[in-house]
Amino acid sequence: MSNSSIKTFTEIEIDRIIEMAWEDRTPFDAIKFQFNLNEADVKKLMKKELKFSSYKLWRERVENCNTKHAAKRMEGIDRFKCKLQRAITNNKISKR
Repeated sequence: MSNSSIKTFTEIEIDRIIEMAWEDRTPFDAIKFQFNLNEADVKKLMKKELKFSSYKLWRERVENCNTKHAAKRMEGIDRFKCKLQRAITNNKISKR
């Protein structure tokens, strides 16, 4: 991870970062906002935490997903989470 984001994450935080990274509608900007990890740091974390085959599948999915990068998103999609997703405030996850 880069010097700007050196932090030890709890197991719950790592699980949440991985969950957000797998979600198609959650942009890297949301992960940056909540955990201060840029896209490169998320990729490093995913490579470290996932099996190699899972990491490859995730990378292929991210490269083909227009909603993971804010610049590629369709106009009108400007939220970090789906309306149906549980309420999430900063790093706290409710109702788990």
